[in-house]
Amino acid sequence: MFLYTENFEGQKERAMEGLKQALAEDKVDHDIIPLLERLNALDDYFTTSSCSGRISVMEMPYFGDKVNSVWLGKWHREVTVEEVFEAIGKHRSGQLWFLVRSPILHVAARTMDDAVKLLNFAIGLGFKYSNIKSVSHRKLLVEIRSTERMDVPLGEDGELWVSEEYIGRIVNLANAQVRRFKGKLKRLEEEIEKL
Repeated sequence: MFLYTENFEGQKERAMEGLKQALAEDKVDHDIIPLLERLNALDDYFTTSSCSGRISVMEMPYFGDKVNSVWLGKWHREVTVEEVFEAIGKHRSGQLWFLVRSPILHVAARTMDDAVKLLNFAIGLGFKYSNIKSVSHRKLLVEIRSTERMDVPLGEDGELWVSEEYIGRIVNLANAQVRRFKGKLKRLEEEIEKL
């Protein structure tokens, strides 16, 4: 059995200091804070990073080049078609993408048993893409992730490839995905103390 007790407490303390600083700098998605507080209150777990899920419009030199990409619009909530068109209006060069990303949480676990317990718990609540991300002598890391995702190319070099009607339809689909994954996050928040 893997046991990381000797480093776990110190790692948790450092992670909580980092979270405290991120909260003070308003760098944490507001709607995920209650879940983070509940997770971090558990003795055998602590969070290392999180995102409550998002819709974004992004300009990329080419798909996959995250380093040189620019967010033209980013929302951790449902969006209006007008907000999306405003973001699209900023597009000048490279590829234009409309993206939806599900929530993602990285949670350190004290033991392998704790990691497996959290993984099975998250999968049972609909976070089907969850996995054990890292197993090392330093840290056991569980990634909690859901299935909602969209990668829609909209245009390139200032040219829009799709109609306004199409954009309205994908915004509706994206908002439905956001409602779905926000519901899963709420259930996780409500049930996490059962771990």
